[in-house]
Amino acid sequence: MASKRVGWTPWSARVPLDPPCRRRPTRPTGASAADPGVRPTRGSALIAVLWLVAALSAIAFTVASSVRSEVGRVSNATDGLKAYYLATGAMERALLYVQWGAAYRNPDGTSRYWDGGPVMRLEFPTGRAIVELIPETSKLNVNLAPPEELYTLLLALGADPLRARDIALAIVDWRTPQLEPSEGLSVPGTSSFGSRHASFQEIEELLSVRGMTPELFYGTYERAPQGGLVRRRGLGDCLSVYGSGSVDVNTADPAVLAAVGTPVDVIDTILRLRQMGPILHPEQLAAITQGMPGTERLTLGTSPILTLRATAQNRLADGTLSDTRRSVAALVKLLDRSKFNEPYHILRWYDNVWVQ
Repeated sequence: MASKRVGWTPWSARVPLDPPCRRRPTRPTGASAADPGVRPTRGSALIAVLWLVAALSAIAFTVASSVRSEVGRVSNATDGLKAYYLATGAMERALLYVQWGAAYRNPDGTSRYWDGGPVMRLEFPTGRAIVELIPETSKLNVNLAPPEELYTLLLALGADPLRARDIALAIVDWRTPQLEPSEGLSVPGTSSFGSRHASFQEIEELLSVRGMTPELFYGTYERAPQGGLVRRRGLGDCLSVYGSGSVDVNTADPAVLAAVGTPVDVIDTILRLRQMGPILHPEQLAAITQGMPGTERLTLGTSPILTLRATAQNRLADGTLSDTRRSVAALVKLLDRSKFNEPYHILRWYDNVWVQ
């Protein structure tokens, strides 16, 4: 027999069955996963990865929502800016049509550009615009209207009787150099804005009159019987510092017609005829009024001072009109070309006005 060498170990004993790198750690007896020194399981790592993915997804969703909101805001701003310049261009074209209205005629004798009506509908390659022409004769003169007409006008615009009375008296107090109290008629209280005791120079001065509210001055929207919203005009649409004693039948607000004493049935007839077209001939007006009391101040024709209000909508790529609207307005005085080099002078310009 071969003798074994001293210090010699069999090969099977020297080579482990499993490499050390592949051996699974053994958990000591009685130890748990929560004990210190014990390595976490693969489930904990998976949960951590899932939480990280959820956090990154929330961040990505928030960023995408913010980007989408900003893109929509920029798109709306761009549409509004385009509509603004479209309305401005429509205003300039309307002024040209007003100047050309009497000079250029169609073969049938009608005006080629403007027939004297209160509305122009203008088409452009990039959109559509509606221009309203409102002469100052469609409004009452805030410096000349008697208190009774101011009171009736305020009632027609929705003011309660007490507030209408206070505002009418405050307007009279503002424009009167030295107020002379009448018997049984006094001006209650004092105003935080002292009355100027001088004529109104701008119609916006009415906002400083005692008792005035933005809703009464600018107008508001009210619910119609059919369920929609209808705009109710304000004092800014019915009073002017350039108005005269006569009232234009084609453009005067129903509240103005009521303030000058026009009967209700005559007002209804005028409004119905307006929907079919402007009243252009004195015979038409005479047939409407029939000499009834309260119609003496109704007249036809425009004033050299008028307000132009243009509302524009952009045209989309598919040919439809955008929902975005912009309105601009200008108070313009038409000049006599034989005396002045320019055809008109812009007295006031309004970048943002009520959209009708």
